[in-house]
Amino acid sequence: MPKLGSAMKKRAARGSASGRAIMALLDLLGRRWALRIIWELRDDRALTSRALRTACDDASPTILQTRLSELREAGLVELIAGDGYRLTALGKDLAGNFLPLYRFAERWSKRAAG
Repeated sequence: MPKLGSAMKKRAARGSASGRAIMALLDLLGRRWALRIIWELRDDRALTSRALRTACDDASPTILQTRLSELREAGLVELIAGDGYRLTALGKDLAGNFLPLYRFAERWSKRAAG
């Protein structure tokens, strides 16, 4: 499994000269469809490219494959023959950190709608 640090050193974070790990991670996650891919693969889901594309509202296959390659290089997603894509242990750890934000968003959307 590739290391997050080595994958992020190859590509500087857009808008940051600091080289800090948080900036590299935020740059990666801020790319189109990256967060959605991680979200759709949460809860030990494994999805084929086609199923993942459907789950991502029919995202462009080219963009989706680019993001999957970047997420694989960063060690967050892996491709399992016969099963499709799934989160690595590191990817699951990251997705787990999204849960408090998800719960907040649910509360916020109810407040904003009311």
